Amino acid sequence: MSDDRQDGAAHREHSSTHSIGLFISDIDGTLVRSDKTLAPATVAAVKTLTEAGMPVSLISARPPSGILWIVRELCLAGPFGAFNGGTLFDSDGTVIVHRSLEPEVAEAMVGLVLEAGITCWVFAEGQWFSTDIADPHTEREVKSAGIEPTFVGDFRGRLALVDKIVGVSDDHAVIARLESEALALVGDRATVARSQPYYLDITAAGANKGDGVARLAAAFGISLDAVAVIGDQMNDLPMFARAGMSIAMGQASDAVKSQAVYSTASADENGVAAAIARYVLPGW
Repeated sequence: MSDDRQDGAAHREHSSTHSIGLFISDIDGTLVRSDKTLAPATVAAVKTLTEAGMPVSLISARPPSGILWIVRELCLAGPFGAFNGGTLFDSDGTVIVHRSLEPEVAEAMVGLVLEAGITCWVFAEGQWFSTDIADPHTEREVKSAGIEPTFVGDFRGRLALVDKIVGVSDDHAVIARLESEALALVGDRATVARSQPYYLDITAAGANKGDGVARLAAAFGISLDAVAVIGDQMNDLPMFARAGMSIAMGQASDAVKSQAVYSTASADENGVAAAIARYVLPGW
């Protein structure tokens, strides 16, 4: 378990001249435990923040349907970021900002995933389409997404307003190779990042957690220098780079931890609660 400053990120050290005014958390591998539940300690820590007057928001690769139950359990007002920040929505589910993939980019990315011979998921217009609902990751994704998948043999007629495409494979080398191929194919017309070693997420160009936390900070009227963020995966690095304080979870890879100012305990060891107590509340 790690709970120390990350020396490799000293150049991003949070300045004592900026107090923390907004706390934004990733969800999977961060706010929720490995069984996708909220720990009582996490609920209590977030309540401590909100009762102290600090706004709390969430940003995730999940769709809004997978975030709303957490919003209600934590009694948060919003707004929040879904699909890596491409969609901003309020606590009642009202969408404020929506960025979808260009149809031709979506078609190219779906084609690339299918050519790789792995499971392809498409999230569009509140639905989840899958080429293989028997994929071993489907059951856990149902818990995360809050909706059931619909099997499709192809995606014709479903790619006009795509929020997210996911390539799914337990062959992590395939996912890494696909990431490079996707980036080479679409360049800056999409955001391509691994949300897990076995998931390659493809979202709109502005649908990344760096731009997402900037939009959330603006919505709350808070300077990015006064935002604290916490996460565990490669797709969290864009928000680490832009927020005044960045915290990596204990189970995060060394590559992720090296880009954070601080690290905390793992998701299953109440890492968010520990980070709030040690780093966030003292700066409030």
